[in-house]
Amino acid sequence: MTWDEKIKDFEIFLRFERNFSENTLDAYVRDIKKLRDYAQDDLGNISPDVISYENLQEYIFTLSKQKFSERSQARWISSIKAFFKFLLEDEIREDNPSALLEGPKLGLYLPDTLSLSDINKIIDAIEVHTDLGKRNHCIIEVLYGCGIRVSELIDVKISNINFKENYIKVIGKGNKTRFVPLANYTADLLLNYIQEVRSKNKVNKKFEDTLFLNSRGTSMSRVIVFIIIKELTDKAGISKKISPHTFRHSFATHLLQNGVDLRYIQEMLGHSSITTTAVYTHLKTEELRDAILNYHPRNKVKITE
Repeated sequence: MTWDEKIKDFEIFLRFERNFSENTLDAYVRDIKKLRDYAQDDLGNISPDVISYENLQEYIFTLSKQKFSERSQARWISSIKAFFKFLLEDEIREDNPSALLEGPKLGLYLPDTLSLSDINKIIDAIEVHTDLGKRNHCIIEVLYGCGIRVSELIDVKISNINFKENYIKVIGKGNKTRFVPLANYTADLLLNYIQEVRSKNKVNKKFEDTLFLNSRGTSMSRVIVFIIIKELTDKAGISKKISPHTFRHSFATHLLQNGVDLRYIQEMLGHSSITTTAVYTHLKTEELRDAILNYHPRNKVKITE
């Protein structure tokens, strides 16, 4: 039995039995391949059926000295635990050497939120008179106006946009489908882009229904979207650390601040648990205080003597 054989089996398990998304699947497999390299190079080519808890502990300690973030370390441990749990259930091992591994304690992680002024600055930095600029304008508007993930954005199909009812059908994590409303403004931008810009592109046959295309007429990559946003935020003079996910977080936060029910936000974000949405969407302390003072029943009761 080799590492590569078991990693391949693990990948199949995650894909078909755990229904992992491609991004999560790639991350877990990549993590275990790093462990494989360590076992081969530093542990005398020890196999996954005999590697010990002490070996794993030393591996994690080695990685922790390389100044990786606590979130990265937590994911490595999650990947390792999933791998050895799989080996245990598959009866490759009789024990689980990862059972006692402990990850770093993570605090509440809240990415930067963009204000409406920040978003307008980013849009103002786009050269909207060019075809490329019109495409990039649509990308920003869909990320912020619909709150979808970057992986969902690059997979949006034209046939999944209903301009009559103004919504986008989005295929999210675990192939779950949801319908996200389109603002009239965003819908008009998309329709103009499709008719006036995209129609002029030379399109690869496999991507005739894909909304956003690169210069080769194929679907855009996540990396390209990150680069576009980085260039625009630099040009706009915004110093915050911004990614496509920042627009999703801003979408949710702005809706919550304007009084939208958390469960509606949960549906639009595609969260399976309301707890995820509650952590994801935060309000400033003073806004929470104002909400309690203005709406809590006890603050409307007068004390009588």
